[in-house]
Amino acid sequence: MSMFSIFGVSGSAISSQSQRLNVVASNLANADAVAGPDGQSYKARQVVFQTVPMGGAGNAGVKVQNITENETPGRRVHNPGHPSADADGYVTHSNVNPVEEMVNMMSASRSYQNNVEVMNTAKTLLMKTLQMGQ
Repeated sequence: MSMFSIFGVSGSAISSQSQRLNVVASNLANADAVAGPDGQSYKARQVVFQTVPMGGAGNAGVKVQNITENETPGRRVHNPGHPSADADGYVTHSNVNPVEEMVNMMSASRSYQNNVEVMNTAKTLLMKTLQMGQ
């Protein structure tokens, strides 16, 4: 693996993890949302990654292939006085699990930080190599 390809591989991972963090933030922001006038509640979204070839011999990066919706039904709470209640008096909440989303956020954040560290280490090694030539 070329030293320069490290930047492409880590850069693709940083970009993908950034998208993952945005999806997690959107899920957390809508964790307490209830069904709207159309009767549909917010559905948690998940990022699906895909390996992509990069550069030369066996180098692979990552990209976001798709963002899918979790089809698990939302939590239904009997609250007939709520303005969003259906004909049976139930309010449908989003299917976002805040605990799972926080774990997902920590995982994405650590992966992002690790790839930044890889890029910084590669930069330092390249700078040291250039200094040796002086």
